Amino acid sequence: MNKTWEETIQHIRSRQEFAALVHDAYLGADLKDNVERFRRGEEFIASQEILRPWLKHKSHIADIGSGNGISAIAFAMLGHQVSSIEPDPSDTIGAGAQKWLAGEYGLHNFQVFECFGEALPLPDEAFDVVYIRQAMHHAHDLRKFIAEAARLLKKGGVLFTVRDHVVFDEADKQHFLNEHPLHKYYGGENAFTPAEYREAIAAAGLSLIREFRYYDTPVNYAPATSKELEAKAASIIRQRKTSLKSKLGPLAALPFVFDMYNRLLEKRGFPVLDERMVAGRPYSYLARK
Repeated sequence: MNKTWEETIQHIRSRQEFAALVHDAYLGADLKDNVERFRRGEEFIASQEILRPWLKHKSHIADIGSGNGISAIAFAMLGHQVSSIEPDPSDTIGAGAQKWLAGEYGLHNFQVFECFGEALPLPDEAFDVVYIRQAMHHAHDLRKFIAEAARLLKKGGVLFTVRDHVVFDEADKQHFLNEHPLHKYYGGENAFTPAEYREAIAAAGLSLIREFRYYDTPVNYAPATSKELEAKAASIIRQRKTSLKSKLGPLAALPFVFDMYNRLLEKRGFPVLDERMVAGRPYSYLARK
């Protein structure tokens, strides 16, 4: 619990039980491998599709809380002008890692600022897109954090915050913190309710275009794939059919009977894929200035 974030990452890189987490979260020691896998992954591809109406040739993008730089570098490699904001100076998972990557890729359309999101040394209305990946839920002051992001946006520009942990009440938050595999090492995890995120966005003068819930987009549910979720849903449907058959016998084989049963379960709050079963399920938000 007394480790820094950098020390935590160095620790889990050395432990086999965390190998999958390190890989899936793009936290490996091979910084270029992290970037290459991220920019070809379903999450980033889906993010680009969502942002397509606002991403012009050589758009100006601010990437706030960019960590080891996977997203900031990926956007710069697409030709956009990227200003990356990351308070951690480390060469492992911070600004130092980003500077090294920018040099390795020969990027001249990239710069990194070592500062916190609540106080940005960047000009008003200078960016087409402000992108925040897995950082908004770490804000010390959520409203100030989003207000600063909004200040950077040009009129008509968009804020896209992705993969922020969501909780529904205090008990749900405690469950998330208990389940998080790294919180016990550095104690830095946090989450807000959907209402708190929406209120902070509105208070910043932004118009919410869409709240993406956990199962709405691979931006949220990666590293799970769409095919894996389809298989999971199909398995749950089969279980429901077996359950219904045990109750109704041959009648359960009638398609309309199962459809009615499934709709009833949905109405009672039991969707086939239930995000409540995912601790701290990530949401994403798209808002326009």
